[in-house]
Amino acid sequence: MMKFFDPHIHMVSRTTDDYQRMYAAGIVGVIEPAFWQGQPRTSVGSFVDYFDTLLGWERFRASQFGIHHYCTMGLNPKEANDLALANQVMEVLPRFLAKDGVVAVGEIGYDDITPEEDIFLAEQMQLAMEFELPVLVHTPHRDKIGGTKRTIALIREVGIPEEMVLIDHLNELTLPLVMETGCWRGHSIYPNTKMSEQRMVALLKEYGLEKMVVNSAADWGCSDPLKVPKTGAAMKDAGFSEAEITRVLFENPIDFFAQSGRISREAVNTPIQVDQTRLWESNSALRGQEPVIEG
Repeated sequence: MMKFFDPHIHMVSRTTDDYQRMYAAGIVGVIEPAFWQGQPRTSVGSFVDYFDTLLGWERFRASQFGIHHYCTMGLNPKEANDLALANQVMEVLPRFLAKDGVVAVGEIGYDDITPEEDIFLAEQMQLAMEFELPVLVHTPHRDKIGGTKRTIALIREVGIPEEMVLIDHLNELTLPLVMETGCWRGHSIYPNTKMSEQRMVALLKEYGLEKMVVNSAADWGCSDPLKVPKTGAAMKDAGFSEAEITRVLFENPIDFFAQSGRISREAVNTPIQVDQTRLWESNSALRGQEPVIEG
């Protein structure tokens, strides 16, 4: 079976059934970007607990189903507009960026493209340079072209190397803008919105495979955690070879985040010896079901 890697998926919103289905479909590793949780957080402690969950419980839960779990840390653009709280988050963020398993700063970027979002996007790119980490950038749902242009301009103003930046949620209108830079090119395959498997295949045929990255961005909304392997099936149907599919859906995303020094193809290719008798903070992911022990 082919192996896949989903470099942008919000597993804290998903069930253990999703982990089982993902592993069965060939997904052996994921990256979970820090994310807006559907309603505004009201204290810095909420961020700290959430960041700790990504590094602790969620990484453990993924391992219980054979999946390597990494994450990115950052202040998302929707919450950058609460100036007082955002400044508090920026004070605690550096200690999380130093931790193992954190492979980038993100997801950061624009929502309403406000002056506050400008400030915190620039500050977090500067933090990324300080910690020698790549950056995962979210392009806005509204005014996507304007937001993408402003993102590229700010990247150049700050001076972060473009090859250290992955600009995500691209489409037919914004990909050509990013193709003129040294940034990596991210695409979220989503039911009914953003990008479909067939549209992604068309972009790969037109623009090639270099620096092209595909993810599911599955979260608490109507989304599908199997969109990466489904894109692989669409690529196969369109005549792409297994090597080409592996490059886009496994090697490219790992190679981008490997610039952190905290993830590698070799590590993700190493099978996890599942032992579901293990606990995290005295808690099991099984909820009383019969544990699986491998090896």
